[in-house]
Amino acid sequence: MQPAEVYAWLTAIPNMGCDGFDAHISASILALALWEAETGRLRPTDTIGLDGAALCELSKDLFPHAASVFARWQDETASPPSEDEACLRDLLRRGTTHGSAFQNRLADMIARRCLRPNHLWQDLGLRNRQELGWLLMRHFEPLAELNRSDMKWKKFFYRTICRDEGYTLCAAPSCAECDDFDNCFGEEGGESLLAQARRQAELRC
Repeated sequence: MQPAEVYAWLTAIPNMGCDGFDAHISASILALALWEAETGRLRPTDTIGLDGAALCELSKDLFPHAASVFARWQDETASPPSEDEACLRDLLRRGTTHGSAFQNRLADMIARRCLRPNHLWQDLGLRNRQELGWLLMRHFEPLAELNRSDMKWKKFFYRTICRDEGYTLCAAPSCAECDDFDNCFGEEGGESLLAQARRQAELRC
């Protein structure tokens, strides 16, 4: 199934006990990650960043109509996080708004998706960067509020980790004097990866 089809399947039956925005962001992440697992012949737990048990709990909470499908991965482990991913997980988990189970799972998924090569909002399957901002302000408010200069989120996360560990990420004395300012603060436009996959599928038909 194409990512847009997976997203439509997950969100087809509204869960009255679930917030609509949380369902949207979770379905977006899952749809793209499941598609990457299928096309890359990987386990879904590897692309999502949750082990099977956590993935099943997430599906039961948000998409109960799909829980039986996710149950097939109940006993799957996730691939061990790299050192970078482990640092990202720790940063995000420490920066959650409430420390809820959902926010901790979201932290793990975002940390895994951060390792992908595109803008973070794209690799989360979101429609645009604004949605990522809403997500982070809702679920990672203490951390998100520190990004006062609106730095690109991946850059901001790694810069925060380096600062906390006592390292210097770049040699420029200040952002205003940096010769590569756009690398950290430039436009993060582009096409949603879900929309891109749908368009490519239509062209093949």
